[in-house]
Amino acid sequence: MSIRHTVKVRGGAAVAVAAALALTLAGCGASDDGKGKQPQQPASQQPQGAASRAPVPNQSQGSAPTQVIATMDGANGMVLTVNSAARDAGGFLTVNGQLKNNGKEAFVGTAAWRGNELTQSGESVAGATLVDKAGKKRYYVLRDTDGRCLCTTGISSVAAGQTVPIFVQFPAPPANTTEVEFSLPTFATAVVKISG
Repeated sequence: MSIRHTVKVRGGAAVAVAAALALTLAGCGASDDGKGKQPQQPASQQPQGAASRAPVPNQSQGSAPTQVIATMDGANGMVLTVNSAARDAGGFLTVNGQLKNNGKEAFVGTAAWRGNELTQSGESVAGATLVDKAGKKRYYVLRDTDGRCLCTTGISSVAAGQTVPIFVQFPAPPANTTEVEFSLPTFATAVVKISG
């Protein structure tokens, strides 16, 4: 047998094995009564994996939050609306809000929002702070063990007219603290009431 014939035989055998495996796998996927087959869930209903490292804000992307507890004006037509500042289980305080560009051009000065602290978060709102005037304490955004903030990340610009939901997590002030000053670089400071 020449080399040419050997190659043809090996190639034919590989095709035959692949065809047999495909038929076997196709037969394993279906049952006669249809009871063994589960319908696939849409991606929005599938459970979240363990890769998420911070809680997702309690607002759906399709609907705007109804409550506004503070509004802060920023540079170049940017407005920050705070919708909630709620205590969470485990001693956290989560601030949820929205960034909106009311200007006529895209806002690209988002680097200031990450603050001066060293962080692995990249473009983020990690520069946000809370000040408890009564307790005389300043709180910074929480970080995970890899140095990434527990906050919204990946904001490189905000297009004209665009609204971007954000969240930021802090250590919770003492239970008797009912309001704090919230600030994010390039925005005015606002007093927000804590719920929960």
